[in-house]
Amino acid sequence: MGAVRVLVARQDNLGDVLLAGPAVRAVAARAEETVLLCGPRGRAAADLLPGPDRVIEWCAPWIDPDRVPVDADDVAAITRRLRGFDRALILTSFHQSPLPLALLLRLAGTPWIGGISEDYPGSLLDLRHRPDGDIPEAARMTALATEAGFPPVDDGRLRVREPLPDVSALTGTEPYVVVHPGTSVPARAWPPHRNAEAVRLLAESGRRVIVTGHRREKELTAEVAGVDALDLGGRTGLAELAAVLAGADAVVAGNTGPAHLAAAVGTPVVSLFAPTVPAKRWAPYAVPTVLLGDQDAPCRDTRATVCPVPGHPCLTSVQASEVVRAVEEVVR
Repeated sequence: MGAVRVLVARQDNLGDVLLAGPAVRAVAARAEETVLLCGPRGRAAADLLPGPDRVIEWCAPWIDPDRVPVDADDVAAITRRLRGFDRALILTSFHQSPLPLALLLRLAGTPWIGGISEDYPGSLLDLRHRPDGDIPEAARMTALATEAGFPPVDDGRLRVREPLPDVSALTGTEPYVVVHPGTSVPARAWPPHRNAEAVRLLAESGRRVIVTGHRREKELTAEVAGVDALDLGGRTGLAELAAVLAGADAVVAGNTGPAHLAAAVGTPVVSLFAPTVPAKRWAPYAVPTVLLGDQDAPCRDTRATVCPVPGHPCLTSVQASEVVRAVEEVVR
C-alpha cells in the first residue's frame, strides 16, 4: 500500500489510548514506521502500547476538557512536526470530530487521511468510515484500521509492552484482589464508604486486598484500605500499576483508565459502571467482567461528569456484598 510512515492519533485519556492499542498494532504490523499522536492525559498509556516506534504529545483544544488556549505559534509548531507522513488514521470517540486534526494534517501535507466522521468532511478525509451499530470502542477503532488497509494481525485484545516491572516488593507474593476506588470524574465513582465496606467484606471472606490509586487520591485510598487492606495509593507509576493489576485475581474498579489497564493485562474486572456512557462501548474489553450498576438510570447516555440525579442512585444502589459475590464469580 506504500504506507511507509503512518501517524495514528488518539488524543484523550489513558483508557482511550489503551483501547486504541489493537488498531495501533494492526498499523504497526504493515508500516515501516508508526507514530502515535496523543495528548498529555494519555501519554503514560501511549508509552505502554506495543507497536508505536515513537510518540508525539500535543494537547488538542478540541479534545482536552480543560480550557486550552489556541495559540497560532503552537498550532504552527505541531503542524511542522506532523510533516512527512504517508498516511494518517485519526481515532476518535463517537462524540469527537477528526476534522480539526485532519485540517492540520492537510496543512502538513499528508496525502491520505482516514477517520470516523458524522459531519460532512469535505476533502479533509480520504476515508470516511461509518461504523456498524453500537460496538465496543476498541472494535470500532480496529474497524477503521481494517477499512484503511490495516486488518488485525492478532486476537485484537488490549495489550501493554512487556516485560512489566517486578512489583513483588510492593505486593508480596500471596494472592490478592485489587480495589481501585478513584475515577477521572465524580459521576463514575462508587462512594468511598461502599468501597471501604467491600474491602472489609473481601478480607472477611479470606481475600487479601490491595487498594490502588493516583498520588492525588492518597486520602481516598487510605480511607478505603483502612486496616483491612494494603494501601498502594500514590506508590506506582502506570507501568507498576499494570504489573500490580496483572498479578491480581480480580480488579474492582469504576469506568476509568485502570479498568482498561486491567483488561490490557488480562485480569478479570468487577466493573462499577455508571451508565452516563454506554457499557456496550466502554466496559472492560475482552476479559471476564461482571457489570454492576443500574444501566437504565436517569443519567443514562448523558456523558455527565457530575451526577445529575440526587443521590447518585445508579451506583449507590450497588451493595458491597454484590461486589464480593461478583469477585468470586469472575475469579471462578
